[in-house]
Formats: sequence, structure tokens, C-alpha cells
Amino acid sequence: MTPAERAVRDRVLGRAEVEALLAGALPLHLIDCDLEGADLSGLALPGWTFETCQLRRVDWTGARLEGTVWRSCRGAFANFVGADLNEARFAACDLNNSQWRGARLGAAVFERCKLTGADLSEIKAFDLRFDETLLINAKLPGFSFRKQVLQRIDFSAADLRKCDFRDARFEECSLRKAHLADARFDGADLRGADLGGLRLNDASRFRGATISRAQASQLLGELGLKVL
Repeated sequence: MTPAERAVRDRVLGRAEVEALLAGALPLHLIDCDLEGADLSGLALPGWTFETCQLRRVDWTGARLEGTVWRSCRGAFANFVGADLNEARFAACDLNNSQWRGARLGAAVFERCKLTGADLSEIKAFDLRFDETLLINAKLPGFSFRKQVLQRIDFSAADLRKCDFRDARFEECSLRKAHLADARFDGADLRGADLGGLRLNDASRFRGATISRAQASQLLGELGLKVL
């Protein structure tokens, strides 16, 4: 906690309680608080910190959450649709099946998070970063990862249609069974990616990318070709 924050610990908070806390001038640092199912749509909470909080099914629709910090929170099925999360930071949070459609996530960071099944369609993001994050079955159509270094990201079975991976480098990542229609990989380094379970049309999308000899053999094997 910084000197410019007030701490609130171990409380159950609904909309009325959060609105009452907004009377203070400084951002709040919520620790071990339970906000499960709360309707916090449209509220302005810039700069707040949420640490080890229960945020399951919280409705943040249209909320102002720029510069917020989220540490070790549990927010499955949370709704961030249309929220402003520019420069927000998420660390070690469980956000499975959360909704983010149309959210603003410029310069936001997700580190060691679980976003399995999350819907990140139509997000407005520049310089958004994912590190060591699960995006299994997540929806990210049209997102640009161009020139990024992608570290320990699991995109298994994710919707990556029309995504831009040009000149990106994959390190200990998985694209296993991902949906890659119209995705671009020109100049990408895929040697650190699991490419298992891809279909014939998907393999053709890697034209211009770099893969290892082992990956080439794997791809040919999955396409029914024998490498002698």
C-alpha cells in the first residue's frame, strides 16, 4: 500500500458500501474483501487496488478502472464490458469466463493470470501485454500481437481468427487446436510454440514464419505425410 491509499480489509461490499467509500478523496486498497455478485457498473474507481478479493460475477460494465491494480483476486464470470481499464495491472488473478467486450485496455498487463474462456472480443487496446497467462478457449479475434515477445501463453483452442502475429516471437507457448482463420504469421518465430492439432488450412498460414525441424516433421505427420 502506498501513502496515497486507504486500506479496507476483510469486508463484504455491495454497491451501496462502495459508493459510501467513494466519499474519501484517495484511492482505496481493498484487501481480502468479498464483492461477489455486486453491481458496480458505471462507478469511477481509478487507481484502486484489489488484493486477494472475491470478485466472482461482479458487474463492472462501463466502470472507470484506469490505473487499477489487481493481485491474486478471484473473478470468474466477472463482467468488464465497456469498462476503462487503461494501464491496469492484473497479477496472479483467476478471471476464467470473464467478459471484456469493448473494454479499453491500453497499456494494460496480465501476468500469471487465468483467462480460460474469457471473451476479449472488440477490446480497444494498444500495447496490451500477456505474460505466463492461460488463454485457453478465450476469444481474441482480430487482436494484434505484432512484434511482441509472447512468454508462456497458452492459446489452446482459442479463437485467434484474423489475429496479427507478424514478427512475434513465441517462447514456451501453445497454439494447440487454436482457430487461426486469416491469422498472419509473416516473420514470426514459432520455434517456442506447441503447434499440435492444427489442420491443413492452418499450416498454410505459417508461410513466412520460422519453425524448427521437429515442428516441421510434426506438422507433416499430422497432415498424414511420412517424413523419411
